[in-house]
Amino acid sequence: MERAIVHMDLDTFFVSCMRLQHPEMEGIPLIVGGGDRGVVASCSYEARRFGVRSAMPTKMALKLCPEAKIVKGDMELFSRYSNTVTEIIEEKAPIVEKASIDEHYLDITGMDRFHGAYKWTNELAARVTHETGLPISFALSVNKTVSKIATGEGKPKGNLEITAMQVRQFLNPLSIRKIPMVGNATFTLLSRIGIRNIQTLAEMPAQVLQEMIGMNGLELWKKANGIDIRPVEPHRERKSLSTEDTFHQDTTDIHFLRAVLCGMVESLAYQLRQENWLTSTVTVKIRYSNFDTEFKQCTIPYTSADHTLTKTVLELFKKLFHRRMSLRMVGVSFSGLVRGTYQINMFEDTVELMSLYQAMDKIKNRFGANAVMRCNGAFLKPKAL
Repeated sequence: MERAIVHMDLDTFFVSCMRLQHPEMEGIPLIVGGGDRGVVASCSYEARRFGVRSAMPTKMALKLCPEAKIVKGDMELFSRYSNTVTEIIEEKAPIVEKASIDEHYLDITGMDRFHGAYKWTNELAARVTHETGLPISFALSVNKTVSKIATGEGKPKGNLEITAMQVRQFLNPLSIRKIPMVGNATFTLLSRIGIRNIQTLAEMPAQVLQEMIGMNGLELWKKANGIDIRPVEPHRERKSLSTEDTFHQDTTDIHFLRAVLCGMVESLAYQLRQENWLTSTVTVKIRYSNFDTEFKQCTIPYTSADHTLTKTVLELFKKLFHRRMSLRMVGVSFSGLVRGTYQINMFEDTVELMSLYQAMDKIKNRFGANAVMRCNGAFLKPKAL
């Protein structure tokens, strides 16, 4: 049976959410992001016509489009809208994967026996827009790669269907940049040898491509040929990342405990970013010397930023640790995960802070997760070192 995989993507999601709250912003060049030292988190199509793009420094964006209006993002608002859309889709679709805060994959294989798959998807997209006011694009095809590329080609408010017979015809003329895993470095490397469109890449021997760019070469060749067997993985709220530490000696040393928690957050946040996760639920766990175990949890806007998560964890720990009794264990857990690459709060943080995160992650990627860490000297006492 031919697979039927849908990719649904909310159009200019952050901008659309802000316009629902402020209708007067409709039709004008709009930038959602930080201040003068911040970056563009999202921008309207009116601003894109001037060359404004996501992750661009705000100063540069304003030089390109001086008339643009800048608004500060509201991750709490965005998370709420995202969850509403997910609920609408999950109510109707048999298998749903929440790929990011504004993207979903649906596996509706076999639904042609009861409904036209394209007609059914079109009706679902219309329902999302009707109930939330958010514009949405989608594409229906035989796998994740083709449907995602097709959604991008159909934006805004597009609704394409690419059958198995049409896959190569659809992909061939497109730039290799359209393949999700092709970044700037890979594009530059391939461009130097004349590979700029997907057809040229697809006709290249897979072994040669693998020798050029390493382990991902074969995967890239498959995607260029429209081959992708990855399943749609259902979104599970209980999926989590966690760590805990049982001490050799029970302690009430608050400075040491805070330092341990900070280290845990840094390690888990790095793992979030490496695996392209965002978390919305933070849990702190403690166990007293008498083995009593307590938890405290809170929900936050989706993030993978160390400083945001550290602040949340320390606040939870302060509320949780109230007895005059030694602790034998502390733990941190991040759950409510969705796929996403918004590594820090692009609405409040500066270009310098974003660069710092990227630099630290590059060092860790190259030399190991413990190659560079924040100094917890303010919290550690000599005996804890």
